[in-house]
Amino acid sequence: MAERTSTGLLTMMLEPTPAVAMTLPAEVREKLAELELELSEGDITQKGYEKKRGKLLAPYIPQIQGVDPSLQIDNRIQASSQAILPGSKHNKSRAANTRDERFRSDLHTEAVQAALAKYKERKMPMPSKRRSVLVQSSVEACTPPDTSSASEDEGSLRRQGRLATSTPYQGHGHPAVEHWFNRVIQGSSTSSSASSTSSHPGGRSVTTTNTSAHAALNANAAATALADLMAHTQLGVPVNSRVSNKIQQLLNTLKRPKRPPLREFFVDDFEELLDVQQPDPNQPKPEGQQMSPLEGEPLGVVTNWPPSLPAALQRWGTTQPKSPCLTALDNAGKPVYTLTYGKLWTRSQKLAYTLLNKLSTRNEPLLMPGDRVALVFPNSDPVMFMVAFYGCLLAELVPVPIEVPLTRKDAGSQQIGFLLGSCGVTLALTTDACQKGLPKAQTGEVATFKGWPRLLWFVTDGKHVVKPPKDWHPPIREASNDIAYIEYKTSKEGSTMGIAVSHAAMLAHCHALTQACGYTEAETITNVLDFKRESGLWHGVLTSVMNRMHVISIPYSLMKVNPLSWIQKVHTYKARVAVVKSRDMHWSLLAQRDQRDISLSSLRMLIVADGANPWSISSCDAFLNVFQARGLRPEVICPCASSSEAMTVAIRRPPEMGVPPPGKAVLSMGGLSHSVIRVDTEEKLSVLTVQDVGQVMPAALVCVVRVEGTPYLCQTDEVGEICVSSGSTGVAYYGLPGMTKNIFETIPVTSSGVPVSDRPFTRTSLLGFVGPDSLVFIVGKMDGLMVVSGRRHNADDVVATALAVEPMKFVYRGRIAVFSVSVLHDERIVVVAEQRPDASEEDSFQWMSRVLQAIDSIHQVGVYCLALVPANTLPKAPLGGIHISETKQRFLEGALHPCNVLMCPHTCVTNLPKPRQKQPEVGPASMIVGNLVAGKRIAQACGRDVAQLEDNDQARKFLYIQDVLQWRAQATPDHPLFLVLNAKGTVASTASCLQLHKRAERVAAALMGRLNTGDHVALVYPPGIDLIATFYGCLYAGCVPVTVRPPHPQNLATTLPTVKMIVEVSKSVCILTTQAIMKLLKSKEAAAAVDIKSWPTVLDTDDLPRKKSPQMYKPPTPEMLAYLDFSVSTTGILAGVKMSHAATSALCRSIKLQCELYPSRQIAICLDPYCGLGFALWCLCSVYSGHQSILVPPLELESNASLWLAAVSQYKVRVTFCSYSVMEMCTKGLGSQTEALRLRNVNLSCVRTCMVVAEERPRIALTQSFSKIFKDLGLSPRAVSTTFGCRVNVAICLQPNRLGKLVEQGTAGPDPTTVYVDMRALRHDRVRLVERGSPHSLPLMESGKILPGVKVIIANTETKGPLGDSHLGEIWVSSPHNATGYYTVYGEEALHADHFNTKLSFGDTQTVWARTGYLGFLRRTELTDASGERHDALYVVGSLDETLELRGMRYHPIDIETSVIRSHKSIAECAVFTWTNLLVVVVELEGSEQEALDLVALVTNVVLEEHYLIVGVVVVVDPGVIPINSRGEKQRMHLRDGFLADQLDPIYVAYNM
Repeated sequence: MAERTSTGLLTMMLEPTPAVAMTLPAEVREKLAELELELSEGDITQKGYEKKRGKLLAPYIPQIQGVDPSLQIDNRIQASSQAILPGSKHNKSRAANTRDERFRSDLHTEAVQAALAKYKERKMPMPSKRRSVLVQSSVEACTPPDTSSASEDEGSLRRQGRLATSTPYQGHGHPAVEHWFNRVIQGSSTSSSASSTSSHPGGRSVTTTNTSAHAALNANAAATALADLMAHTQLGVPVNSRVSNKIQQLLNTLKRPKRPPLREFFVDDFEELLDVQQPDPNQPKPEGQQMSPLEGEPLGVVTNWPPSLPAALQRWGTTQPKSPCLTALDNAGKPVYTLTYGKLWTRSQKLAYTLLNKLSTRNEPLLMPGDRVALVFPNSDPVMFMVAFYGCLLAELVPVPIEVPLTRKDAGSQQIGFLLGSCGVTLALTTDACQKGLPKAQTGEVATFKGWPRLLWFVTDGKHVVKPPKDWHPPIREASNDIAYIEYKTSKEGSTMGIAVSHAAMLAHCHALTQACGYTEAETITNVLDFKRESGLWHGVLTSVMNRMHVISIPYSLMKVNPLSWIQKVHTYKARVAVVKSRDMHWSLLAQRDQRDISLSSLRMLIVADGANPWSISSCDAFLNVFQARGLRPEVICPCASSSEAMTVAIRRPPEMGVPPPGKAVLSMGGLSHSVIRVDTEEKLSVLTVQDVGQVMPAALVCVVRVEGTPYLCQTDEVGEICVSSGSTGVAYYGLPGMTKNIFETIPVTSSGVPVSDRPFTRTSLLGFVGPDSLVFIVGKMDGLMVVSGRRHNADDVVATALAVEPMKFVYRGRIAVFSVSVLHDERIVVVAEQRPDASEEDSFQWMSRVLQAIDSIHQVGVYCLALVPANTLPKAPLGGIHISETKQRFLEGALHPCNVLMCPHTCVTNLPKPRQKQPEVGPASMIVGNLVAGKRIAQACGRDVAQLEDNDQARKFLYIQDVLQWRAQATPDHPLFLVLNAKGTVASTASCLQLHKRAERVAAALMGRLNTGDHVALVYPPGIDLIATFYGCLYAGCVPVTVRPPHPQNLATTLPTVKMIVEVSKSVCILTTQAIMKLLKSKEAAAAVDIKSWPTVLDTDDLPRKKSPQMYKPPTPEMLAYLDFSVSTTGILAGVKMSHAATSALCRSIKLQCELYPSRQIAICLDPYCGLGFALWCLCSVYSGHQSILVPPLELESNASLWLAAVSQYKVRVTFCSYSVMEMCTKGLGSQTEALRLRNVNLSCVRTCMVVAEERPRIALTQSFSKIFKDLGLSPRAVSTTFGCRVNVAICLQPNRLGKLVEQGTAGPDPTTVYVDMRALRHDRVRLVERGSPHSLPLMESGKILPGVKVIIANTETKGPLGDSHLGEIWVSSPHNATGYYTVYGEEALHADHFNTKLSFGDTQTVWARTGYLGFLRRTELTDASGERHDALYVVGSLDETLELRGMRYHPIDIETSVIRSHKSIAECAVFTWTNLLVVVVELEGSEQEALDLVALVTNVVLEEHYLIVGVVVVVDPGVIPINSRGEKQRMHLRDGFLADQLDPIYVAYNM
């Protein structure tokens, strides 16, 4: 990647005439060049650079003629660090190819600017980031932008890149950081897809069903436009809130889809088909003839050509021992050592002898001929490497050169280890210095790197090798097909392969290169490349020895210090040939100040090893423009194309060989994306200019084949993969026969299927075509190929476009990676770049949004994700550049830690299934007939009939629960009813029947004088006996009790308003409480939260006089109100329900029968006592059934997590109740302590049933992990079960499990069953059962056994008709203990009347049902209960109010949340909600804040993959921000309100485009 050069290297302003440059005096040009270098090396900031440069140029600006004045202002500082001023005067007109306008290398920059100019107006919301996360930005980044519109130094020097958007920030009179930091960016969004969630194709109106209490929107009133819709759903949030503004912008960017809507399918058998990309009928198709294979010239016959490479070494080592072979340089560029051919020969012999004879294990030689040996040599030590390489060849060992592993965690190092292991390497050769620098284990030996085999390290320095005896000679054989060496190569996916090269191929390749390059004996060659592999090895180590050439090896470390070093060495040594990459040419341009006395006239060949990189052309052109004046002849630049597998494929021959002139092609990018070559005519913007890489190698046969499928020959105007058949290619991937067959033994065929040749071809992984004059052109590599929606894009091209958007200002040039990831059955493009430390948030965001636009315009493809990471954090490849596969791996694992992220799923995901159209409803008659015909029964079920269950239930005689207490106080006065435990596990208080009755009487006496019958009384008590006693006291006095959770003293601001609200809404005329809470309610802190003057009368019941009330109140009918039950539902709505005396007694009786409660039983309850089933179990059931309740307040578990389980064990409790939050506290808090608990004798084998009280879908994962963890303490795997209740009926299902022989007693119930349903079907309100583990399967656990007297039916939410078995619908319930209605102060009873008494629209239209507001289904199981009836299992799927209606389908938040939590280890919790049809995902980050931005892409990916939804906003917050209620259920609506009111203090908010 580092070699890429894309921006124009000549400034536009200086291009028109060579005379212009002459107007700048030499010393000014000199200073400008120095500035350029300082900027490129980071010694000066961009700001400083522009200031200094402006000052230098100011005096000369008016003298530049021939430039349009408007351009003059904007293009003044157009060139980035590549702009080379002095070069222009040497721009001699070249007769061979005068470059016409279209060939200019800076064309791309112009194209990008022109593309950006189109996007001026559109705004994108900028992500918001918590200040602490801005670790990146320097102080400068947090100072407001300069408000002066055009100061002399800066305003006038706007760079061309800013032209599209940078009006100076006028009108910011107040430089508040906040103000500009959150200012909306003038930028734009790339086009948005037709199928984004907010804008369905065809502009149909979008309906939202808003569930919040405030927004009483009619579910079916279609909002005619998004704007209208937004006005409806403001939810009382100030419209100018920052968040709302940003979301409004986001919607605006998504409103008008740019691309035509794609054809989409939806098959009703809920097999959602992802949209298959239809080929565009207008796309270009190849029209040429079928290509014919291209033959290179034959290999010339050379007299006395050595029979093998070792033979050549022997010849030169013995006949020309003084001849120089290799000169090594130090980091100052001084020659440190020159290896002669004589030295190379003797030292290699010594090493060969030592390896074969002096290394042994257990008297066996360690190495045998043919064994593989690792060569680990630093890039700065070519001499030792060369000796080791030839030493191995002489010993007939196979060298495997690899990089020096610097740390244990080197990028790609594990894969190298895998290669060494598969090659069976046991020995590594290295130098003394290198061995000292390797990480060591405790023993002092070199550490074993992750994934590496155990290696013996052998140092090859002189003192470790021995001189062979006189009679020992290495075997010099003819070149055979045995393996000579193995070169490593890293694939696109990051796996490392070893390419085996035979002795014959090595020799043939040297021969072919010698002929193609016209090498002669004793020539001098400068090599800048890595000598361990590819061109550096082929030219600088192998072919050079064949021809007794002298190699000057330039180490990478020297190039970093002095980029001109290679040019200086060419000049000093009068080198005839130089082997470089375009990066080296580019670098040397940046450092021109020392070039005055340099001549390149000695060069006859400048081999550009990566000439196959389409963008090397701009480096070549720019280099030539500058160095033509230094004697560089245009025709000596020889680009070549090569690949590890096929070695050199083509090379431009040196001029003396009489070859045709070099060629250039300007190709349409659009055509290339369809693999078609179209010389571009109209569209000047999206073009790729490529140069040829010369002719095919001698004796090679080359053809171009289709990339996918059968290797058919391409047509002449089609791009394909180049394949080579010759004796000089690699022979195999070592140890990988399958892949080898694919790559090294391809048989290209003609269109009729006839093989082109009888010899196999090697695939080169180069994409290209054969142009005129049989010149080979390369347009990309397989490794960089990204196929998006059927069109091909090259990673290198995308990099170039990104860099052309004001490069060097925000990101580092060579530090940018482009790759594709597969999301939702298509490739998605990801761009990752390293951000400069001095770039501000806002600038970076602006740059990012413009990169997106540029890529969209030029390549017609959307970027899925653009991420900026801090400088120097991307994994590096061994010699600079970026390790792409490792970067991709980190991106997918969420370990990239970006500092800026922009996701654009709306733009690029165009293959979502079609939004679902609701079918016209089926009529009632056909529905019933349909059910019967399909053999489906209507989905209804009921618990046992209470009337038939004859039991000796004494309490049944009483109509009122308070009468039961009086009766028990007389019949069994000392029978213990309650036992409350404190945090230490000791008994805090107890109450027998009589004690409870007496305490209740006292309360009644206190109330009777003060209140009237029927008055409502709020009971604000901590969990305990006071609460229970005052509850009965109220009933004795004829008042209606309302239990209220007391405020939290440490958190009054949030908890006290809820208390106040319940007191007000319930119209309580009096508050009963303890002294401590009474003080709290009237404290100064309370006054800050609520108006304390408006509390009703507050009485404390701590020291009531022992008075007996005159007489008990007797209600006239059981239908009278007994108590009010207030609770906050999961949707965040406070709802109170009315419970009559009759319902209260029926509830107690039903629970007693289901759980078999009688006075001799003990049950343990760890629940909050304020509402729902928790309240019933605390306050009602013990009194009714007479059993003893061990009460464990859940709050006490915070200080002692084992309290509840220890109590269960101590009292040998058989039945216990808890909530999900309690279960979670136990799993998290005690997971690792089961051993300690066992030592404390905690034993749970007594537990028959542990019921989780909930109003939601059973949390399988939690109950299973709870069972698993505590299995060690004797907990039966069948013990844990769930219950289900809701506002209209607090106890619909309870599942008391039966173990052992209880079946005979006739009350046994089957185990709770788990089924797996298809999540996609569920979105369409259907239930389809699938096998466990099948894709899209969702496990659902039965919610419990239906209580006696309860009837349940599943009804259609819209038609209110009954549904068949296994259809998802609303659960309706009919039972004597249904609540009688909501108690609300706003008189909205009419609104909810149908919740409590509704009837089916057909079928049984008589029964009165209550609507639970939960979706679920019934399923008849194979199990039978005691009566022999088959058991009907009820499955609760989720709250209807919480479902998200998106794309016409119904989603349950919990399913999306489960996927999200699974996507990264640092996501502790997640909640989702929608706002104006955008899906908002809030995640709690449990880790360092630098991981926050990693989550954005992972969350977006997983929701797309698993739910086919595009996430609109990702909000990353601290742990504990997502609010939950006392039952541990998420309060998503509260969260949504907090988000919209900007109260979450998020770490990061990302708005996906």
